[in-house]
Amino acid sequence: MFFWRKRGREQKRKAEKGVSTLVKALEENLNRFQNEVLKDDDFIIYRRFSTPEPAHFTCALIYADNMVEHCFLSDSVIRPLMRHPLPKLKGRDLIKYISHHVIYGHDVDVDDRVNNLAQEIVSGAAVVLVDGCSAAIIVDAQGWEKRAVSEPVSESVVRGPRVGFTEDVGAGAALLRRKLKSPGLKMKCLEVGERTKTKVVLAYLEDVADPGLVAEVRGRIEQIKIDGILESGYIEELIGDSVKTTLPTVGNTERPDVVAAKLLEGRVAVLVDGTPFALTMPYLFMEAFQANEDYFKHWIGASFSRFLRYLSFFLTTSIPALYLSLITFHPRLIPTELVLSISASQKDVPFPAAVEVVVLGLMFEILREGGVRLPQPIGQSISIVGAIVLGEAAVMAHLVSAPMIIVIAITGISGFVIPTLHNTTVFLRLFFVLLASVLGLYGFLLGFIALLIHLSSLHSFGIPYLTSLSSFTSQDFKDTLIRGPWWRMFWRPRRIGAGDRVRLRGTQL
Repeated sequence: MFFWRKRGREQKRKAEKGVSTLVKALEENLNRFQNEVLKDDDFIIYRRFSTPEPAHFTCALIYADNMVEHCFLSDSVIRPLMRHPLPKLKGRDLIKYISHHVIYGHDVDVDDRVNNLAQEIVSGAAVVLVDGCSAAIIVDAQGWEKRAVSEPVSESVVRGPRVGFTEDVGAGAALLRRKLKSPGLKMKCLEVGERTKTKVVLAYLEDVADPGLVAEVRGRIEQIKIDGILESGYIEELIGDSVKTTLPTVGNTERPDVVAAKLLEGRVAVLVDGTPFALTMPYLFMEAFQANEDYFKHWIGASFSRFLRYLSFFLTTSIPALYLSLITFHPRLIPTELVLSISASQKDVPFPAAVEVVVLGLMFEILREGGVRLPQPIGQSISIVGAIVLGEAAVMAHLVSAPMIIVIAITGISGFVIPTLHNTTVFLRLFFVLLASVLGLYGFLLGFIALLIHLSSLHSFGIPYLTSLSSFTSQDFKDTLIRGPWWRMFWRPRRIGAGDRVRLRGTQL
């Protein structure tokens, strides 16, 4: 009985080995691809041809249509094999000779595992099989249609580079390399997704970034076990520090200049194949109020623009709650003439002020979402016409008061100034309104304290979320609430750039 069990295990191992690796018979190998690993796929092309005498060999080229450059395969693979007489070699010796002396491809490899070969085929490579050889040649021949490099739509600027990433991770890496022509720029390729096999590039400056940060980012990405990665948002959510907050702990951008600036500060970037959005980490709260254009214009104007962003964040999150608190619980804090005007506008309105705030806020978000999802010309028209018509009709019908329309309009427009925190501002606004509707200004202040506690408790890849904002050193303050002049920013961020911390060398004015 033991003998038969042992013999069964040996037969099973032989069978598995036969299925997983190539054999010498060409037709058997082709049958395995056509009827097993790549069956029922009409876009897989099988091209048979023969080499010239005296050593006559039958060959087959396998590739996925529309994924390769056909001219390259014809000129660099098929034509040399059909015209170049091969020596009378066998097995791997023949395969090595062909890959070294016949095929003109810049990236040629040899493999005998069927599953690996199938994966290479669907990824855009071509596989050459030769009769009598139990190994195949893999030729990199990727050549699908790609979007041209253009200006990013989500991050337009008045002054600055007008080049954005594309969905091709190779083109993105090249754009980043053009910005940072330094041997210290390292790019590590990873593969994420059990079915999509998405290519992910980890980029960092070796002599600037903290090695512990690089290892932490790589470790989190390698631990991802998911069937597919279709966009960088998958990775952003899977490697983020806190999943119970709407505040971003991983940055994203379409602009190579922004990524290059982050790398120069000691951060790590992640490029994902199939999306133009790159990820940067760690991501701190103050980065939501920084714009790449701040560093391309005069520091005084940039500092004023940054102040407007902080002010807009306060307005979009707090104005509805403050207005509700004052007119409901603390009218004595408002000038008498203004109180009388607000009371007159609310006289015929049947709903409480808290209901007005919530309903109008939801209607504004519905209009914004509709404008974003529709084609651009139609979306803009619907957003503008819808806001004007609905607002005017609601006031005329005495469903809402005119001052409330003004409050919601200021709130919504202020939110557009900081698009990175849009989702956060919507939830914070609702949170403050609910507290203010119950406790007035005391509720708003309690909510503000809770927000500060929450921000202080967050970390991004080991870095406190409020780093620099909570520091009172002059160097850290130069790029937070204001954008200090370049000739004053001598050092990289204190807790991020662990390598070379010196940014500006020479005389320190």
